[in-house]
Amino acid sequence: MSNGVETSVQMKTGFKLEKLVRETVKGLRPYSSARDEYVSDGSKMIFLDANENPFENGLNRYPDPQQRSLKTLLAEQREVLEKNILLGNGSDEVLDLIFRAFCEPIQDNIITLPPTYGMYKVLSGINAIENREILLTSDFEPDVSQILKRVDENSKVIFICSPNNPTGNAFQKKHIEELLNNFHGLVVVDEAYIDFSESESWIFSLPKYPNLIVIQTLSKAYGMAGIRLGMCYASAEIIEVLNKIKPPYNVNQLTQYQALKRVLDDTMVQEEVQQIVRERKTLVNALNELNFVYKVYPSDSNFVLVKVDDADKRYQELLEAQIVVRNRSNQPLCENTLRFTIGTPEENKILIAILKELE
Repeated sequence: MSNGVETSVQMKTGFKLEKLVRETVKGLRPYSSARDEYVSDGSKMIFLDANENPFENGLNRYPDPQQRSLKTLLAEQREVLEKNILLGNGSDEVLDLIFRAFCEPIQDNIITLPPTYGMYKVLSGINAIENREILLTSDFEPDVSQILKRVDENSKVIFICSPNNPTGNAFQKKHIEELLNNFHGLVVVDEAYIDFSESESWIFSLPKYPNLIVIQTLSKAYGMAGIRLGMCYASAEIIEVLNKIKPPYNVNQLTQYQALKRVLDDTMVQEEVQQIVRERKTLVNALNELNFVYKVYPSDSNFVLVKVDDADKRYQELLEAQIVVRNRSNQPLCENTLRFTIGTPEENKILIAILKELE
């Protein structure tokens, strides 16, 4: 296992993490919980340190605040060190921690690339951070020259969703590399859908780019949306900053237990991913045969974005047939588009049959 991520921050000129951290965060010491101060070695102990209810019911004790067992497994699978991992209550908590650690309210700004995941904009508003939106190009790629033109000394983070939601495509590597090499702030690559793509995860580029943060989730390929578990991979120095402001027990015991079981079952996860990819191809082929479908955009995710003749009309027709899809027509560059999540083979057969009836 490589340990290059641990020391990479000192290897790149032009990027200085200490210049990005908020002054109020620099001096903070993370809250030290009872379970931080003593970690069980498996011996039979009497725990009288955390003011817990002593009567055992399986959940009367606080969870491991550092999620050590889960991090050990993830580190092995992703080929990183445990100190390069932060886990959160869904990816949204991880994203919020990045705002709160590195962006000064009222003063700093971030860059987002619409159409993209809507929570970046919501979190910028919650944290009083200016959101500078640079539209993707007509082929749904980052407009690097325009992004770099909008950057100034108060630009702290560029948020990149790749594969992108709602467009479905993974961005070309050269565009992200150019941003990493020319932007002295943080570049966050949100890889919620990476398991459905043939593109390599940016996790493997962490040793090369100390300003890179990679976000992943168990909600999509792992089928664990209900437990809310987000993963952040970055240099040890960045993770140390985020740990300063992380709530002590942000990932509950039930989530840790279910996540560990699911991550261990890698064979089943990969089988489900491959089935979804096959079903994606089947659905794309069927969509391309429909007269009211104008374009099916290439997808590296578990959904497809489709341009139709009248998105509002088609959305309502599907809803009346008891099928719920997402109308993305209110997003930039997405006029008259519907987003179809890939369902089970049985669900997709029903969807395709109904779509054919709509012609």
